Amino acid sequence: MLRLVAGRAVNAARGLMIPRVAALGIPPTRSAHGNEETDEEFDARYEAFFNRPDIDNWEIRKAMNDLAGMDLVPEPKIVIAALKACRRLNDFALAIRFLETVKFKGGNEAHITWPYIVQEIRPTLDELGINTPEELGYDKPELALPPPYDCH
Repeated sequence: MLRLVAGRAVNAARGLMIPRVAALGIPPTRSAHGNEETDEEFDARYEAFFNRPDIDNWEIRKAMNDLAGMDLVPEPKIVIAALKACRRLNDFALAIRFLETVKFKGGNEAHITWPYIVQEIRPTLDELGINTPEELGYDKPELALPPPYDCH
C-alpha cells in the first residue's frame, strides 16, 4: 500500500497523471458525488458482468474480489451468475472459494444468511455439480489438534 501511495506521489511530482481504472470499466457510483446506484441496478450490473460469454479468469477474480471488499452479502442471483461463469471457465476451485467468501461475508449473521443463500442457489449447485464447502468438509479443520491443556 505504501509503495502504491509513494509511486503515485512520485508520478504526480513528475507531472504524470495515471488515471484510476474503475471496477468493471464502469465509473464508481457509490460515492458522495453524482448519481446513486440503486440495489437493483447494482445487482443487474454484476449479474450482467458475470453472464458475459467472453469473461476470462482475471476478470472474474477481479469482480469477485471487488464484491468481497464491499460491505454486503451478494444476492443469490449474483452468486448464481458467478458460479455459472466459473463453470464456463472450468474453474471448480474458484467456485468453492467464492462460496466460502459469500459464507464469510455473513459475519455474525452467517447462521441466517448462509442457509438462505444455499436454499436459493441449490438448483444451480445441483445443475453444475458443485458442492458447498460443508459438503466437502471444508468447514472443519483437517489437521487440528486438541488444545494441550485439555488433556486431563
